[in-house]
Amino acid sequence: MRYDLVIFDNDGVLVDSEPISNKLLAAYLTELGHPTSYEDSLRDYMGAAMHRVHDLVLERTGQCLPEDFDEVFHARVFAAFERELGAVAGAVEVLEKLAADGVAYCVASSGSHERIRVGHRAAGLEGCFEDARIFSSQDVGRGKPAPDLFLYAAGRMGVRPERCVVVEDSPLGVRAAVAAGMDVYGFTAMTPAERLAGATGLFGSMQELPALLS
Repeated sequence: MRYDLVIFDNDGVLVDSEPISNKLLAAYLTELGHPTSYEDSLRDYMGAAMHRVHDLVLERTGQCLPEDFDEVFHARVFAAFERELGAVAGAVEVLEKLAADGVAYCVASSGSHERIRVGHRAAGLEGCFEDARIFSSQDVGRGKPAPDLFLYAAGRMGVRPERCVVVEDSPLGVRAAVAAGMDVYGFTAMTPAERLAGATGLFGSMQELPALLS
């Protein structure tokens, strides 16, 4: 293995949550008077922490979202996760191979710790990540594309940035990994390859990932 630590994004990489959450986000913003399509949501918010939603709406409209926006949105998302969410095809097998090969891995997500845990439980990944291997933008304050989250995860796992590789599916995540000085492989299942410019390499299915990492 050419890396000492594999850092996984969560939404869209481990759990197939991006279609669910972005449809709900687009609908909720539209309901609040900020017309947003599913495609708009993917383009503007995929891979981002919640503060980006607030920041962009304020920048574009001069209006603040309601104080309970995050609470209401997450309640809708978590309910949908319990009904619909599954793991990304092949993700469990990748994690099992890394564990069998003795390669350290963790998750570093723009989502909250609660969102990560709810998603893992619904998707059957709860046993793959103990608390010490779960990192959230909540831990650092600034979400992607800032490198803070990936650098924090590497530091907590005791691995130098240049010995880490990130697995990402969003332009913001790729930018964050590059800024952190880490290699990054872009998952193109939902994101066009051209939007992941700067990635070390690209792959379209989880079955391809072990070969890229070795």
